[in-house]
Order: sequence, then structure tokens, then C-alpha cells
Amino acid sequence: MSVLLLQPLPPNLSSLPHPKTRPRPRVPSPPAHNSITTPPPRKSTPFIVSAAANSRTTRNEDDYHSTLRSLNSKGRFPRKSLGQHYMLNSSINEQLAGVADVKEGDVVLEIGPGTGSLTNVLVNAGATVLAIEKDPHMAALVTERFASIDRVKVLQEDFTKCHIHSHLISLGGCQKSLDGESRYAKVVSNIPFNITTDVVKLLLPMGDIFSDVVLLLQDNYYYNLGISCGQEEETALRLVDSSLRTSEYRPISIFINFYSDPEYMFKVPRSNFFPQPNVDAAVVTFRLKQTADYPPVSSTKSFFSMVNSAFNGKRKMLRRSLQHICTSPEIEAALENVGLPATSRPEELTLDNFVKLHNLVTKT
Repeated sequence: MSVLLLQPLPPNLSSLPHPKTRPRPRVPSPPAHNSITTPPPRKSTPFIVSAAANSRTTRNEDDYHSTLRSLNSKGRFPRKSLGQHYMLNSSINEQLAGVADVKEGDVVLEIGPGTGSLTNVLVNAGATVLAIEKDPHMAALVTERFASIDRVKVLQEDFTKCHIHSHLISLGGCQKSLDGESRYAKVVSNIPFNITTDVVKLLLPMGDIFSDVVLLLQDNYYYNLGISCGQEEETALRLVDSSLRTSEYRPISIFINFYSDPEYMFKVPRSNFFPQPNVDAAVVTFRLKQTADYPPVSSTKSFFSMVNSAFNGKRKMLRRSLQHICTSPEIEAALENVGLPATSRPEELTLDNFVKLHNLVTKT
């Protein structure tokens, strides 16, 4: 697996003044979206909602200064309560779109578009973008920026509470293409880090509408996992590999590998964000599984209930933490049937081990 290390942006962005204390630049009145036009739709692509004819896309890259201008134009500054850290490096946004293989005709969900820097890249790639933004001021900014682009729909909603299926259906997500094959929407996002765990839990079971989820995960996600920061590459690898049974092993690791095939892609230095977070970030992709490809359990609800119960008493042996399901001798017998010691603890079991154990104890 190759790992790309992106170099920090010059100058040292952490030393630059906070936008709240900087004099607000006087920005010309035409909005940024005037430089973006829409490529003509291809007849073979059913995803295009509508687009301006006879036009081509012009690159309009976002950087530190354009991000500050966008924020200052609305009198805004990043809100810690919303986990807002804005991307300053358009090349990283390009890599995010590249990892997801975003191309003309794709439908892409973006969560927390901020000033629209990643939205801009997705539009340039020819995608139809559904951008969901909780902050009403930033939703208004992105709506204004892409007002002339029919392939951008901005919703001012809390993603964790919205009905994503109905919104995507209105954009043509997960349709049959002309050759009869199903085509799925994608997710490409620089996730607000205070809702990352919630977003992961909501998105990964949606293999019926999404094929790929590409997320830029920031520092607070690792704290939510109970994992210490500072070794982001190693942390991300632990996150995506269910066979690494360490003290940081969590139910979310089982969840992720149950619903997807995850892969760590590359590290993003903290200097690429404004405001600069305390640690670096990482890009992780999740190729979502179809229902038929999920591990064979009789009930996903009872399976994850068992997993959560096992980790609630993490230092306890499973024969004690799962006593509410069946007796200790029955759990010991099931563990031995799986090929594990009767004294096993939850961090010693892989996803496959948990699946086999669940199927045995629920039949007991």
C-alpha cells in the first residue's frame, strides 16, 4: 500500500492572523461562481439533473486568501462548536476527488461544504453535487457561489437528522444506467470533526445508494474512538484493519469492517487547514458492501448489541461480559468451537470471530 505524504503549505499558516482580527478585504461584488460554467451533459449519463449548454468549466482554485475572503464577505469565522476547519490547499481537494474517481455524470454527496472549495473541484470534475451544510451562513455562501450551476443543490440541514435517501432520489442517485447496470452515488467530504463518528455510522450501512465514501478525517474523530492522536498514519491503519487487535480496538472498528472494505490512503498535514488543528488528518476510503456481502449474521441488531456488550467490559473475559446472553459454560464452549481460548477478551477477536461467536451463542 503506497502512502503519499503531502507537504505543508508555505507560509506557516498558523502564524497568520485570525480572520476575525484582520481588516476585512473589500471584495468585488461578482461572486466566485461567475468563473465556473458547466460542461454539456453526455447523453449516455442518466445522472445529470440539468446543466448549462455549450459551456466549459474554468478552474478557480481556492487557497488561504480566497477562503478568508469568502468568510469575511459574510462576516464569519470558523466555529469550534461546529467542528469547522477549512481546507486551504486545492490540490488536496483534487486528490480527494481523484481517490473517489469522480467523473462527469456522478452524483456526489458532500457533508459540510464550508466555503465550497471541495464543491468547486467536484463540479469541475463534472459531478452533480448535493451539499448539506448545518451552518445557515455557510449554506447561504455556497448557495450564492454556485447559484448559476444547476448541478449543485445546497441543503441547510443537520446531516445526522436529514432524510438522505429522498434527497438523493431527487437527484437521480442509484439509478439504472443505459446498459442496465446499477450506478451508485458517492460521498466525498472534509467532515466536520465533531460529527465524524455519527456520519460514519449513518453512511456505511447505505450500500444500497452509495458505492464509495471518501472522508478526510480530522483529530477529534480519533479522540471519539478513544485513540490518542499524534500518530495519525498508524491510527488510520488500525481503523481500517480489523485484524489488528490492540488496546485501541473498538466496536467502531468491527462496524466499519462489517459494512465496508476500508483503506487508508494518505496523510494531510495540519498546516493545510484554517484554523490549524492540533494534529494532522488522514484520508480514508470505504468501499461499501451490498447487503448480500455482509457477514452472515441472523440479526445485525443483535450482533452489534453483543459486540457493544463485549466491549463495555473490555478488560473482562467474554464468559463474564456476555452472561446476559447465555451462561458462562455456553460462552466458553462457543469460544472453543471458534478456536479461541475460553478466557478470551473482546480485543482478541476479529470481525470473523465475532460473527461466528454470535451465530453460536444466539442458537444456544
